[in-house]
Amino acid sequence: MYKKSPNGWLKHFDFMIIDLVCLELSFVLGCYIHQGSGIILGSRLYKSMFLVLFLLQVSVIFLFETLKNVLKRGYFKELSATFKQTIMIIALLALYLFLMKMGTTYSRMILTYTAILYLISSYTTRILWKASLLSRRSSDAGKRSLIIVSASSMKNQVVHNIKNNNYEGFRIAGVAFLDKDMEGQSVDGIPVVANKDNVLEYICREWVDEVFVNLSNEEALCDELIEKLVEMGVTVHLRLTKLNGVSPEKQFVERLGTYTVLTTSINTVSTRQLFLKRAMDICGGLFGCLLTIIIFIFVAPAIYLASPGPIFFSQVRVGKNGKRFKMYKFRSMYMDAEERKAELMAENRVSDGLMFKLDYDPRIIGSEKGEGKGIGNFIRKTSLDEFPQFWNVLKGDMSLVGTRPPLIDEWEKYELHHRARLAIKPGLTGMWQVSGRSEITDFEEVVKLDTQYIENWSIGLDIRLLFKTVAVVLEKKGSM
Repeated sequence: MYKKSPNGWLKHFDFMIIDLVCLELSFVLGCYIHQGSGIILGSRLYKSMFLVLFLLQVSVIFLFETLKNVLKRGYFKELSATFKQTIMIIALLALYLFLMKMGTTYSRMILTYTAILYLISSYTTRILWKASLLSRRSSDAGKRSLIIVSASSMKNQVVHNIKNNNYEGFRIAGVAFLDKDMEGQSVDGIPVVANKDNVLEYICREWVDEVFVNLSNEEALCDELIEKLVEMGVTVHLRLTKLNGVSPEKQFVERLGTYTVLTTSINTVSTRQLFLKRAMDICGGLFGCLLTIIIFIFVAPAIYLASPGPIFFSQVRVGKNGKRFKMYKFRSMYMDAEERKAELMAENRVSDGLMFKLDYDPRIIGSEKGEGKGIGNFIRKTSLDEFPQFWNVLKGDMSLVGTRPPLIDEWEKYELHHRARLAIKPGLTGMWQVSGRSEITDFEEVVKLDTQYIENWSIGLDIRLLFKTVAVVLEKKGSM
């Protein structure tokens, strides 16, 4: 699932907030320089200026788009843009005071000080903030991972273009050329990671969020490649040169570097939707962590007495678009559970090995007392073992609702279309969990339900699935 970049003045909301703070502080400092702080505290006119300045600045940014291309502007252009914005705000403020017949009561020196201080502070903070953003975007950690698919004849041009215009903050993971096998080499410091024959397999097995397809008019568009990428749930940016009837579910035109591209994804979300989902995750994560602490007090002694060792169990899982993370649980199995897994594979209810489910698992703590007995079975049946994952939710590795993250050995067996279920952040619960949970043994049905969830995602759907999850857990139906 793809987050579409915001358009218009909200695209640079961070710069707008910085400018607003600079403007208000410049006004306060201007008043203090001229007559001390008492003028603000003792005058209704000067108190009202805070709201007036806020409205004027928002109006200027909205109507005149003064922050357009702010990240791409050099020092001189930024100074020019900041100067123009300062002049417009001060001119509108003077017009407001004239129309409201307050011109004679408002100090012209304060107006002058405010303008000068705002110009200096706004320009300085914009330059510093841009440098900070560009510095962070040059770091690989935690960014969107991009693979470039192109022709070798354009290798230097395309790599240089994306690297030097990387305003989206991509981690450029590698490049693949369809017309020539250059795997193992590098272009401008970016490794060539695949060729025409293995590019799909590479994208399926590695952390790849998005793919940029850049082919000239002389090159035949790989329709099959693009269709397979969409089927895998990978977001595709297609340079607009030629379209051969590809029928994607979600596509729109945007900019990537200096290229105009056609972006295709399994689904798209707005900044507002992502904010609401993350806010819900943080609230749920905090509440869940508090519950985990309470549950720990009662569960930890029972686990340790039945099987001495760590109370928590951590395991590397595969998250959104192949990004790996460490997932936490209360330990419900004996310490040698992972070593005994191989000898139990013959009893796996999911025949293709893409998930591991047993009717009776002897590795569960207390299972020797009988089926369904012991502390291990209890916390699994009640889903108490899952509560430490609220920490993963709070950290941002997982979400309250999503798709369950696979083990690495399960992920390595995925077919191309299976990868689509990794196109969203993994969750504590999801579509297939409330539709039968471990009673579903057909992995294709799991993929179908997960893909259906991603394609139709909304905040409302998440809320409905959370309520259904509570009902399923209370009924102890189909526990994993």
